[in-house]
Amino acid sequence: MLVNLGYLDVSHNSLSGEIPGSLGSCVVLENLLLEGNLFKGSIPKSMSSLRALKYLNISYNNLTGQIPRFLADFRFLQHLDLSFNHLEGEMPTQGIFGNASAVSVLGNNKLCGGISLFNLSRCMLKESKKPKTSTKLMLLIAIPCGCLGVFCVIACLLVCCFRKTVDKSASEASWDISLRRITYGELFQATDRFSSSNIIGAGSFGSVYRGILASDGAVVAVKVFNLPCKGASKSFMTECAALINIKHRNLVKVLGVCAGVDFEGNDFKALVYEFMVNGSLEEWLHPVHVSNEACEARNLNLIQRLSISIDVAAALDYLHHGCQVPVVHCDLKPSNVLLDGDMISHVGDFGLARFSPEASHQSSSNQSSSVGIKGTIGYAAPEYGMERKVSTYGDVYGYGILLLEMFTGKRPTHGMFNDELNLHTYAAMSLPDRVVDVVDSILLREVEETSSDAPRRKQDVRAHKNFQCLTSIINVGLACSADLPKERMAMSTVVAELHRIRDIFLGGRRHKHHEIVVLPEGA
Repeated sequence: MLVNLGYLDVSHNSLSGEIPGSLGSCVVLENLLLEGNLFKGSIPKSMSSLRALKYLNISYNNLTGQIPRFLADFRFLQHLDLSFNHLEGEMPTQGIFGNASAVSVLGNNKLCGGISLFNLSRCMLKESKKPKTSTKLMLLIAIPCGCLGVFCVIACLLVCCFRKTVDKSASEASWDISLRRITYGELFQATDRFSSSNIIGAGSFGSVYRGILASDGAVVAVKVFNLPCKGASKSFMTECAALINIKHRNLVKVLGVCAGVDFEGNDFKALVYEFMVNGSLEEWLHPVHVSNEACEARNLNLIQRLSISIDVAAALDYLHHGCQVPVVHCDLKPSNVLLDGDMISHVGDFGLARFSPEASHQSSSNQSSSVGIKGTIGYAAPEYGMERKVSTYGDVYGYGILLLEMFTGKRPTHGMFNDELNLHTYAAMSLPDRVVDVVDSILLREVEETSSDAPRRKQDVRAHKNFQCLTSIINVGLACSADLPKERMAMSTVVAELHRIRDIFLGGRRHKHHEIVVLPEGA
């Protein structure tokens, strides 16, 4: 009866039981949406006949078992969402599973294998029975190896002791060699004598001025450190050390450094950055309107916010996985995300950054002090308040809070939040069907306006697609800001997931003129 069915949407209807095996008779079905129900059991084998599928979403159910291999054989499948079920076992790597931007398997904690972009754990191989090696042979091998190992350890200790004395002095001067030297006089002239009218930002360790260098006419941002303030000099050295060895399109570009004395003989330190004409993300999310002063409305639409989110995630992914020594930013927040003329975002302010020589996502054991009071309230990871050492997990938490703030319009320090309700729990309570209750009102108006000029059915489809994207974004924010560090999503996974969401939002779904069955939510 439903052989010619081309589109079926029964999402968010609290349907239960197993997925009907009779779906396998819908051989021309191209779009199947079953998300947000209570389906259990495994994905039925009868679905192997749905070879015309282009879009399959069975997320947010209670499905179990392994991912069927036949899904990898679906040549026309463009999007597959299996997230937030209880699937387990080895993930296929063929077909659509070779494209991380087209597949989502978030929330299936027992999956393993797959391509590296999914960041799943390795599958445990069955141990093969091997004949026991004789004790005599083992001793013959172990004794020489042990002696060699002791010799290597002694040699390494001697080398490390020697290098430590050399590196100590070398590290203090390395920034001086790598960065362009700019004199105090040049900065004095560039900022019109450090005029208060040129101040574009201020923080705990100093102020930032807009300036124009006389040498080449470049418009720059000059960060002057307030050296009498405790920690300011250390912040200057930390930022220099962090910035000389990293380079990424989504990180602020340092142009030069000034370390000397002012005209009165006082110590003076400053960093010179590329100027960002569109200011900080903070100014766009929470604009300050001055009374009796004309102020142009500065609103970010959905795609702009999503693109900024991807930029920031890419920057953190580079810091955590792309640097020779992983860098932990430690202070991610909207005021530290700067926007250039093309609205491309750049992460800045590395004054609290830390280096983590261990593998990414592990706490650094060489940090001598805890970071319980470091970072910014609302964005600092909860474990930092328990005397934990810094780790890339902390940056992921801060990113999750930033992402939720961008799409809800609520600061984590908003007056509505207290000990029982925070930004994370506030967003979590909206899932899966009440995202409209927490999304920024500016984005809601955008959804209404973009849908109002289309026929009724297209309005419904477009609005549904927009809210699907918003729901997916909120899910990423929640996955990043989980209380337990090891439950947080890796930044490489965040980048892939947000790219996938943006591709869906921009590409949309095109359907042929088959029979369409859409059940409204709650039907």
